[in-house]
Amino acid sequence: MAKKILVVDDSAAIRQSISYILTQEGYETTEAKDGLEACQMLDNIERLDLIITDVNMPNMDGITFIRKARDAVKFKFVPILVLTTESQGTKMNEGKEAGATGWIVKPFSADKLLEVVKKVIE
Repeated sequence: MAKKILVVDDSAAIRQSISYILTQEGYETTEAKDGLEACQMLDNIERLDLIITDVNMPNMDGITFIRKARDAVKFKFVPILVLTTESQGTKMNEGKEAGATGWIVKPFSADKLLEVVKKVIE
């Protein structure tokens, strides 16, 4: 059974590029344009193996979304990778406190993305 990954980013180009890289490797992806849309989708998703989310998004930012995902019993222990241009420690700490598992700084290569994804879900 393919591992399911939710990709949350307000940039369609980034969502599509991440989904493309992951589906080429046999993962199944679902996309959301912001934290609010992702939260609404969580209600209808039975299982996820990983969530990849941006931090700076309209409607609901990634940190708030991580907190909400962690509040849902079925996603409490799903790894969450934060994708961001933010490399300052304060945002990283905020992400970790909210429940983020790891951090990928943009721009990233396909190899780097796959390496981190495999590390957290294989």
